[in-house]
Amino acid sequence: MRVLGIDPGLRNMGWGVIDVDGSRLSHVANGICHSVGSDLAARLLSLHDQLTDVVARFAPEHAAIEQTFVNKDGAGTLKLGQARGIALLVPAQAGLQIGEYAPNKVKKTVVGVGHAEKHQVEHMVKLQLPGVVIEGPDAADALAIAMCHAHYAKAGAAYDAALKRASA
Repeated sequence: MRVLGIDPGLRNMGWGVIDVDGSRLSHVANGICHSVGSDLAARLLSLHDQLTDVVARFAPEHAAIEQTFVNKDGAGTLKLGQARGIALLVPAQAGLQIGEYAPNKVKKTVVGVGHAEKHQVEHMVKLQLPGVVIEGPDAADALAIAMCHAHYAKAGAAYDAALKRASA
C-alpha cells in the first residue's frame, strides 16, 4: 500500500509518501508545496496544481490528512480550512481512499505522546524511516500523518477481514 500524508497549510503544505508492506514502512518521497500568488484564489490554485503533480508522480493508493484545529484567530482558521479543502479535493479527484486524523492522534501513534513537540515527531519519523532526508517540519508532519494512516488502515483491514470471516 502506498500512502500520501498531507499536512495542510496555506503557505506551506507538507507532503510525504511511504510504502507499507505488513509492518514495514519505507520512505518514497517528501516535500513542501509553497503557495504562490498575490491573492487567496491564486495561492489555493498553486497548492492544487502542486499537490496534483505529487499525486500523479507517486501514484498513492491512500491519502491521510491532518484535521484542522480551531485556534484563536478565526480568519487564520478559515484560511487553513480552505487549504485543507485543497488537501482533501486533490486525493478525492484521484479516487484515493482518504483518512483524517487529529494532530494528537498522529503524535500519539508516532511518538507515543499526544502532545509531543515538532522536533520529537521529526526524530521518531527519522528513526522509523532510516536514511530519510526530510525537507522541513511540514514534510516531517506529513510523513507522520502517513505513518499514522498506515497503522490504522492495517487495523481497519484486519477488522474488515474478521467481519467477513464471521459472516461467512
